[in-house]
Amino acid sequence: MKLLFTALSLKPLFAFRMLLDEVNAVEKLLEESLEAARTRLSHLVSRPAEALSPNEVRESALESLAENLNDSLVAPLFWFVLLGLSGAALYRFANTADALWGYRGSWEWAGKFAACADDCLSYIPARITGLLLCGWRCPWKALWREARKTPSPNSGWPMAALALFLGIRLSKPNVYVLHSSGRLPTAQDLQAGLSRAIWVGWSAGLVAGLCTWNSGQAILGLF
Repeated sequence: MKLLFTALSLKPLFAFRMLLDEVNAVEKLLEESLEAARTRLSHLVSRPAEALSPNEVRESALESLAENLNDSLVAPLFWFVLLGLSGAALYRFANTADALWGYRGSWEWAGKFAACADDCLSYIPARITGLLLCGWRCPWKALWREARKTPSPNSGWPMAALALFLGIRLSKPNVYVLHSSGRLPTAQDLQAGLSRAIWVGWSAGLVAGLCTWNSGQAILGLF
């Protein structure tokens, strides 16, 4: 009964499968209609997608995959291991509030507080996600250098790690370019990115399951 309760309580706090499905859907639509791919991408990213080129659509999808791998899976697992359900729920609340409230309007004060809380709670998990994505052959100095190019103190780690692992460049116009010497991402790179994210997800789930043995089956059941 306790295991069932844990599983049912944890499930709403993760969005791993949805993330994979959405990124894969963008790539499939990109093969048929650029406009449809842009529209689907807008569900994943906050940047305007109406004028993005096919390469920029794919870059944005891969960036979202890397960043949200931390937000939707690794970070909630990290806080679940440390503080149980309350820790995972606290993280998801801060992360969701940051996305919803933003930095303007009558909720600006709450948005700034949520953003600060999200940055603090994501600090360690984002770096763990980056290291897992980059792998044991990761060029540590390059990852450190590239991760610091983004305005966010955390999102650059998983994005830079995926760029280095795949050998591609990822960028946001007029904001940053990660691994500038890399090639433009292809459809094969996006599929490789999805495969890597799945590997990281299972690895993180397995480690978290072992760390919380009694709840391990509930965690792995989310995959």
